Amino acid sequence: MAIALVTGATGFVGSWVARTLLAAGHEVRILRRQSSRLDAIADLSVQHFIGDMADPEFLEQALAGVQWVFHVAAIADYWRQDKEAIYRVNVDGTRLLLEASQKAGVRRFIFTSSAAAMGHREDGYPADEHTYFNVNPRLTPYGHSKFLAEAEVHRAIKRGLDCVILNPAVIIGPGDLNLISGSLVIEVAKKKVPVMPMQGGVTMIDVRDVAKAHLAAAQRGRMGERYLLGAVNLSHKAMLHLIAEIVGVQPPQIPIPPPLVDVAALLVDAGRALNIPIPGNAEGNQLRLSKRYIYFDCAKAWRELGEPHYDMTQSFADTYHWYRDHGYL
Repeated sequence: MAIALVTGATGFVGSWVARTLLAAGHEVRILRRQSSRLDAIADLSVQHFIGDMADPEFLEQALAGVQWVFHVAAIADYWRQDKEAIYRVNVDGTRLLLEASQKAGVRRFIFTSSAAAMGHREDGYPADEHTYFNVNPRLTPYGHSKFLAEAEVHRAIKRGLDCVILNPAVIIGPGDLNLISGSLVIEVAKKKVPVMPMQGGVTMIDVRDVAKAHLAAAQRGRMGERYLLGAVNLSHKAMLHLIAEIVGVQPPQIPIPPPLVDVAALLVDAGRALNIPIPGNAEGNQLRLSKRYIYFDCAKAWRELGEPHYDMTQSFADTYHWYRDHGYL
């Protein structure tokens, strides 16, 4: 049994990581703020350390005796946040925790990065762990912040800290209380997605498979390695048809070709600048990126950490039922 510290445990992915660790018999501590919403972990027997990650004394107390650190906490909803806060939390916060973990003698540090920290291939093939970040940071400040945070992890590795990096693709599943990826399910169910994209797609994975990969990374991941986590590549068109079928509505009927996506992105940018409410809280750069097929080759993680268990039909269905049962619909 290991003593594990989980950051971000009150959120979507972190709560599932904590839940998975407990189910495997490990002792779990969590770092959180006094104001953190506790819905996702209300039923979990975890030790709470309440304080500021920028406080070295607080981190020293929380890390005492810890063997594994799972650094899941991050600002992922970049379209809702100030860019300076994104870099402060995602990059500076990672560096401080790495330094404190090494000082505390932590045996292994699992860093939850993102597939957004990978680059894109121009030849049409899925990117893998060796594809260097080559996206304009203005299009994806979140991805750029995770890329910079990974650089901090590699610096810690050079100093002797045993670290493994996980790069999940788009995560779906029950418990996305902050409406990161799951918000699309709600929007489709409420018939607020009128258009059908004719281009673009993403790699997806269930949150429960992501959590299992975290435990596997602690147990048998290789020091210094990155692991892309994904289950299936889905076009946006196929995804919307699947969600619509699950929630029992007609799929969007108005096709939107790529040139019109650019026009829509400009209109969204203008609307946000004028503080006009945007359906789904969409963001212009999100729309611009949506024209791409952002697919990843996740064979390495499948081979070394284990294959995903949940297919997207079950994942979207469980997501929809969770939102319905918790009053979001």
